[in-house]
Amino acid sequence: MKYSQPIGLVFAIIVIIACYLPWMEVESHTGILTGMDGKGTNLGRPGILHIFFGVIASILFLLPFIWAKRINWLFCAFGLAWALRNFLIYARCEMGTCPERKYGLYIVLIGSVIMLAASLLPDIKVKDKRNSKSSA
Repeated sequence: MKYSQPIGLVFAIIVIIACYLPWMEVESHTGILTGMDGKGTNLGRPGILHIFFGVIASILFLLPFIWAKRINWLFCAFGLAWALRNFLIYARCEMGTCPERKYGLYIVLIGSVIMLAASLLPDIKVKDKRNSKSSA
């Protein structure tokens, strides 16, 4: 795909930004939680790993080497797995309290899916290493 690398880069940046957006709201805590701020919960800061995967994937999206494209899908797959894990953990009901999902959690999940799709469809020009004299 011709524009898969710029699309992947844009969505890697969007995932990084979405780590600072609201992920969920818990009525009992009267607060909105983000990927970088889990105040009052034991959920931690899962946005740090999203930022790590996003930065590595951004660098690999920019590199024109085939080995970078092959490694990039691995980091994007880990990013999607981490996004699915966070979506399941942040959306679960606990002790009778069900949180309300916010748009940041959906942006991270959808952005991670698009990053993985973009990493699986790189636009790489493969050189033909066959000898042109042998065919004549």
